[in-house]
Amino acid sequence: MDKELHRIASTCIIYKDNSASAQGFGEAKKYLLLQRSFEKKAFPGKWTVPGGGLSVDDYINMPKTTSEHWYFALENSLRREISEEAGIEVGELKYLCDMTFIRPDKIPVVILSFYASYKNGEVVLDKDSINHAWANYEEAREYDMVEGLIDEIKMVDEKIK
Repeated sequence: MDKELHRIASTCIIYKDNSASAQGFGEAKKYLLLQRSFEKKAFPGKWTVPGGGLSVDDYINMPKTTSEHWYFALENSLRREISEEAGIEVGELKYLCDMTFIRPDKIPVVILSFYASYKNGEVVLDKDSINHAWANYEEAREYDMVEGLIDEIKMVDEKIK
């Protein structure tokens, strides 16, 4: 295993105000949860948030930002993943945390977790997800989520209060 090569992925915890809560009924923030297809190799059927891997195709065919570099490749890939997986747009992406793991095929992965407010669009799922829900933190705890994700949602919940 090359100790310097990693797959880079990103995820986004998307939140919006619950209109009922603005009138004093329940918690204000709801988070978008997606249920992964049971056909997926990793975490089949588990609930997660939009995201995916950074590919060279996410920037190689774009004009360089400087004479040698592409800025915002990760942000652009995450926005693309959100649009593909959920059909929505989000506001400013804010960094939350990072996580690493080794996949079963021995490829090391770095996941950069972000959070953003819902901007617009109706949720339309792609083939990788079979269900979605908007849930506040307490409700999200009842879902069978990818390990650690509920802790990230709690971190966001505390940051945006």
